Amino acid sequence: MEEPATREFEMSLSDGASDDDDDDDMMPLTLPTEGSQGGSIRKGCDPLAQTQRSKLQHRRARINQQINKEMRMRAGAENLFRATTNNKVRETVALELSFVNSNLQLLKEELEELNSNMEVYQTDSESVNVPMIPLGLKETKEVDFTVSIQDFICEHYGEDSSLYDKEITELMELRQAMRTPSRNQSGLELLMEYYNQLYYLDQRFFPPHRNLGVHFHWYDSLTGVPSSQRALAFEKGSVLFNIGALYTQIGARQDRSAAAGIDRAIDAFQRAAGAFNYLKENFSNAPSLDMCGPSLCMLVRLMVAQVQECVFERVTLTTPEAHFPSQLRLAQEAARVSDVYLLVQQTMTQPLMKDYVPFSWASMVQVKSEHFRALSHYYTAVALCDHTSSAEEEEEEEAEKAFLQFYVSSPAGPLLSQVLRDPEKRRKLGKAHLRRAVIRHEEAMRVHGLCKILRKMDILQDVLSLTHKRSLDKYSELDREDDFDETAEAPEIQSAQTQQKPDITPPNFSTVQVTDIFQRLGPLSVFCARARWGPVRVIGLQGREGGLGLTLRGDSPVLVAGVVPGGCAAEAGLREGDYIVAVDGHDCKWAKHSEVVQMLKGCSDRGAELSVVTLHSHDTQQAERRAIMLSHCGGDKENTRQHLLGGAKGQSSASLLNWNRKKKREGGGGVSKRLGSTFSLSFGSVRDTEAMY
Repeated sequence: MEEPATREFEMSLSDGASDDDDDDDMMPLTLPTEGSQGGSIRKGCDPLAQTQRSKLQHRRARINQQINKEMRMRAGAENLFRATTNNKVRETVALELSFVNSNLQLLKEELEELNSNMEVYQTDSESVNVPMIPLGLKETKEVDFTVSIQDFICEHYGEDSSLYDKEITELMELRQAMRTPSRNQSGLELLMEYYNQLYYLDQRFFPPHRNLGVHFHWYDSLTGVPSSQRALAFEKGSVLFNIGALYTQIGARQDRSAAAGIDRAIDAFQRAAGAFNYLKENFSNAPSLDMCGPSLCMLVRLMVAQVQECVFERVTLTTPEAHFPSQLRLAQEAARVSDVYLLVQQTMTQPLMKDYVPFSWASMVQVKSEHFRALSHYYTAVALCDHTSSAEEEEEEEAEKAFLQFYVSSPAGPLLSQVLRDPEKRRKLGKAHLRRAVIRHEEAMRVHGLCKILRKMDILQDVLSLTHKRSLDKYSELDREDDFDETAEAPEIQSAQTQQKPDITPPNFSTVQVTDIFQRLGPLSVFCARARWGPVRVIGLQGREGGLGLTLRGDSPVLVAGVVPGGCAAEAGLREGDYIVAVDGHDCKWAKHSEVVQMLKGCSDRGAELSVVTLHSHDTQQAERRAIMLSHCGGDKENTRQHLLGGAKGQSSASLLNWNRKKKREGGGGVSKRLGSTFSLSFGSVRDTEAMY
């Protein structure tokens, strides 16, 4: 359904993933040859492959289509209800609306259950780890660029559009492959390649004063609600969202029983956070909830929390059991994980997110917050009970210093330094921490039991049961029959500086180099959608004894910098400022200065036939834009307002790189390099800056 509001998705600048479950680890980067003409070397996976994730994808696609159908029916029924005055018809429509709404609710619940299916994305390792929360990809309908691009090539570039059928097919095949990326580095590169091609597509075919007329349909990742816009920014934002979501799936499937797998998971979740954060900072007016600011903020915090959890798991692998300060640091790492998940939980309970986030996600986050708080108390108890006074004074001072900075505030009773030296006091304080640990474990198990989807996750049930039993066993060891003193309340543990601070890694678009699919149209600095020029003129030059009478400058394309009055070129109709696009039928848009000169010298005796175009002046363009805006004042006020605000919000609502960028430049090297003025062409790097012939 198209967004009823007039504001389009802008840029200042699911399980759509195919289910290639084999060889999903990070793979070496593979780059295409810069000048290759054989299309993308990256392909999508077979969407018919009957893997677990493929079946999940097909179910999601079916539900998305049904939701789309029901929403169309509801829109029609609501329009009829408002339009009719017949009470009988209104009663019938109201009854139909109740059925449609019931069907929609059932479909959304079914989709939520699919989106909450985390086990499909987890590792196949036998190690027992708390499952991570992955994100399904946004799904999209097919898009046919053929007619729109053909019409634009004929109208704007003045060329035979049938000559570009191969390029149009290549673009559509790339988009089709992008819909089913594999869950590995190749899938990420495929999405990034299409994302980078959209920059060229915007520059070639999306002028400031109108869009291409192609509708981009995408489904919300969590609710399946369809959205449709003509803004290319919506397409680019959705692809960027899928890059982040695919990183979450790669991170969730890593084997975290060893340090190498933990490091890969950390990298994947940090890159996912970077993609969502980049989307949040650079895109606005999102038509779907999954790409709105609060949702992206929640996703960034969730990814950071999962990075922190991985850091804790790595610290667990490297912490020596008998070292008191190290055990305390492990307890503080667990407390920090609990704190960051508590922050995520608070974000999920905000008004806009409360009814949007799946209940299983919110439950999982709460379970993790309680679980890791319990672990922090457990490791504190282990450190206290297993600690023995060292004969080395330096080690004892280190242990005492770590213990004095361990709690949020000093507990009532004996001094901590005294507790550390007295085995009985350490036992009682350790017992208090174990009591807190058991209580927190039981709360985690209670929340887990309230969610039907989490109850189906055997691995989560195993983790919670094992850690709960471990704390109970340790508590039984410390409990004595003659211990009649009431167990004291354990003080709150201070979450200290983490061993590795989570880093939000922004996407690096330059890692995947691409070649403009439509490069045959000519250099982008001149032959772009924002430039306007007159029709191609054919000039016949006949050589004379004094030469052709013209001055050439620059490369790709070569510019006629001057024409000698009364000379051969002037008499033939060549003008200063013309660009040479062909010589005797040979395309020269990409030709170097020296190549064009050789062509002209080679045919100086028999004459030459030049095809040239003339760019309109900047003032002429401004006059055209004013005329366009005046012609739209009566019926398209929003677009007129956006044109008038072009300096602040970009030149077009459909522009790919004009999205409230907050004065930031998009990273990504040559692919994402912003062009300057179309008419201010720099020839500083040209060897023959200017020469007369």
